[in-house]
Amino acid sequence: MSLLILSVVIALLAPQAWAISFCPNRCVCDDVKLHVTCGEGELDVLPIALNPAIQRLVIKFNQIKAIDSSIQFYADLTMLDLSYNHLLGVPERIFTYQRRLLQLHLNNNKVGTITNKTFHGLEELRVLNLRGNFITELTAGMFKSLLKLEELNLSQNRIERIDPLTFEGLTSLRILNLNDNALDIIPTPTFKPLRMLAELILGTNLLNQIQPGVFEGLTHLTRLDVRSSMLVNITIDTFRGAENIRSLDISDNHLQLVPTVQLSGLKRLEELVIGQNDFKIIPEGAFFGLANLRKIDISGSLNLHRIQAGAFSANTNLDTIVISSNKILADIEQGAFSGLPHIENVILRDNALSTVREELLPWLQLKNYDLSGNPLVCDCHLHWLSVTLRVKPVETEQNTILCAYPERLNGERLREVTELLDCRRSKSRDIFALSNAILFLVPVGMIIMIVALVYKVRRDLYCLPEFNNHRNALKEKNLSIGKCMDKMKYQQPKFNIYNNEYQHPFPQHNQQDYHIYEMPIPVSDL
Repeated sequence: MSLLILSVVIALLAPQAWAISFCPNRCVCDDVKLHVTCGEGELDVLPIALNPAIQRLVIKFNQIKAIDSSIQFYADLTMLDLSYNHLLGVPERIFTYQRRLLQLHLNNNKVGTITNKTFHGLEELRVLNLRGNFITELTAGMFKSLLKLEELNLSQNRIERIDPLTFEGLTSLRILNLNDNALDIIPTPTFKPLRMLAELILGTNLLNQIQPGVFEGLTHLTRLDVRSSMLVNITIDTFRGAENIRSLDISDNHLQLVPTVQLSGLKRLEELVIGQNDFKIIPEGAFFGLANLRKIDISGSLNLHRIQAGAFSANTNLDTIVISSNKILADIEQGAFSGLPHIENVILRDNALSTVREELLPWLQLKNYDLSGNPLVCDCHLHWLSVTLRVKPVETEQNTILCAYPERLNGERLREVTELLDCRRSKSRDIFALSNAILFLVPVGMIIMIVALVYKVRRDLYCLPEFNNHRNALKEKNLSIGKCMDKMKYQQPKFNIYNNEYQHPFPQHNQQDYHIYEMPIPVSDL
């Protein structure tokens, strides 16, 4: 009995011992999980002495130049990764025995030519990665044997031409990456067979324009990337047939204006990246029609200098706004972010903002905001922000809001500046100037009022007829008095020795008459 048990144990351990003994240097062979991984090394051919039952074979960063017939020994492979080697080509029908293969990674090699027989036999393949090779042309029916293929990566090649029937038969394809090639035109029916396509990446090409109808029939397309494609114009028919797009990247092109009308048909759009274009202003209602938009990124635009009030007024579902690295953007008008009840994240990093209005955003309600990298002038106008940063800190190592001006606060953290420049001085100076103005204006005003009052009273008196008659009568009396005084010079008064009285030369007047010395003094003209 014990002998039987011993023989069973040896039988179980023998395959494992055999497999480990033939595991190449710098490789890790796991016969439990049936995985073999060979890191950086000097392998120049595929090893043939591995466990034939392995399911996962990864040989990266080696010197393999060709895939030979030794691959046929591993018919149970579900994943083969030969990336970062020196493969110059892939022989036709080399994968005939890999009926179970699900993933094939041949990226970052030197493969220049692929035919419609290269991948013959890979009926179960789901992922094919050919990124970073030297492929220049895609011919008709190149992938027609890959009936279950879901992801195809052809980025970073040298593809200049695509045959209209290149993707014929790929009815299950969901992700297609043609980024970073030399395409200048895409024939209209090219993507028509890809009825299940969800993500299409066409960025970094030489398209100049996209032919109307290119996306016709792509009803399942949710993500479209055409960044860095030299686009100078987008028409209202550009996205015809792809109205269900939810994520669109048209950044790093040469659009002169925000394509408001051209984008308005994408009713389900949730994410838009539109920076690094040539427009100068984000106008009011710039993204009209995009009611479901949740995130927008306007970064790296060299000519953008102003965002007008109401720029996002039509996008009430926005929760994230990224406006960064716009080197001359110095003016965000008050009301630019008004009407956004769901806003949570606002990134305004690395612009040319010297100050920020408190009314611009509900700062205390935001989950995150970033104002770092702006030439902020730390004065009384930013006192509110210093207080807000203390009440609700949002700064991190990458998000540190620093002062740029005045010179003595350069490089200081705004939240740590307790006494901002000229805050108190400006108030005291205003009060002092106001008090001086009051002290000067009050006496001057009183003098002016008195002069005006005197002038008015005198003018009114001169206008009264009674005053004029009285003045004329006084003049006549003055004349008569003058005559009497002349006579008195020649007629001396007589003295009565009997009663010791002077006898006046003038007749006596009644008591009601004025005595000569009791006459009213004439009023002068002055």
